[in-house]
Amino acid sequence: MARNRNAGKSTGKSKSAKYYADNPKARKKKQEYDKKYHSTPERRKYRAKLNKANKEKPNKKGEDKSHNKDGSLSDEKRGKNRARQGSGGRSKRK
Repeated sequence: MARNRNAGKSTGKSKSAKYYADNPKARKKKQEYDKKYHSTPERRKYRAKLNKANKEKPNKKGEDKSHNKDGSLSDEKRGKNRARQGSGGRSKRK
């Protein structure tokens, strides 16, 4: 099987990444907002919860932690978890 020539290379940027690369003032403003937002007690508590879940039960190869409708976490295949889109990124089945 032939190796993918683009493996390990950055092949492009999202629209927002291009925008912030071209607009340093906007990027700085966003970084300031993000720093403030991610330092709130709610965000810190949320990250601590996710870190604890990963320590207690690390992901198997090819899996991610997935958020369920009831707020709990479960293991799910990466492709299935990351491909789920729609209303709030939540599946009707989960």
